[in-house]
Amino acid sequence: MSQARLMDGTALARRIVEETGERAAVLTERTGTAPCLATVLVGEDPASVTYVRMKQNRCRTAGITSRHVALPAATTTAELVGTIEALSADPGVHGILLQHPVGEHIDERAAFEAIAPGKDVDGVTFASFATMSFGLPGFVSCTPGGIMRLLAAYGVDPAGKRAVVVGRSAILGKPVGMLLLARDATVTYCHSRTRDLSAAVREADIVVAAVGRPRLIRGQDIKPGAVVIDAGYNAGNVGDVDFGSAVERASLITPVPGGVGPMTIATLLEQTVEAAARQLGVTEG
Repeated sequence: MSQARLMDGTALARRIVEETGERAAVLTERTGTAPCLATVLVGEDPASVTYVRMKQNRCRTAGITSRHVALPAATTTAELVGTIEALSADPGVHGILLQHPVGEHIDERAAFEAIAPGKDVDGVTFASFATMSFGLPGFVSCTPGGIMRLLAAYGVDPAGKRAVVVGRSAILGKPVGMLLLARDATVTYCHSRTRDLSAAVREADIVVAAVGRPRLIRGQDIKPGAVVIDAGYNAGNVGDVDFGSAVERASLITPVPGGVGPMTIATLLEQTVEAAARQLGVTEG
């Protein structure tokens, strides 16, 4: 069997950001208001600082105004919730991104729930999870949403396929499973308590690795011809899939980096412009 075809998230994300920039320019011209994304960062974790800076740079590329709120590491839950509630009430802000993690002393869920659903462009609230689960209008979690766009771009129809999601986080594993289910896939969630993970993976037509353990998924466990989505990112630019062996058995596979990661930011920007259009009462098209 020939090597898997790489799913180029970088190229697809670039096209999405370009299209988003065009939509942002039209919206700004029609309303006199540029879409605005507020980013909130607690503390100075180097990785988080880098991620936020990257998102701000992408905002500029797409014609989106970026407002950054930097809070000290000692910020309390109440203070963070108050900050987010103020942004939710601010008509000049159309989308809110709380960079996580926020520190163990903070109730992260309470902070997420302070984001107004209409501004939850990162798809992290209970309301967003509900709309994803029920197929209602709303905002998807950005990484799962990016994964679904990748599948569509490469002609992968989940309907009738067995999909195995390895990981059950609230912003990645659980929502991507619901989005696959909504597309008529038969979804199995696997996690740290799963018995015989290899056996479950071997049955999968689509594998989504989202557990944060380097090279957990081995090539020998990949069903020949399966589609492999590696949403893991570990030290040393290593994913959750052993790429070297998996690429010999899969039909399509995402590289790390350059696969899922760029799609996450592209989805965030796209949803920010959509949120701005809704709040400004503009019907696109």
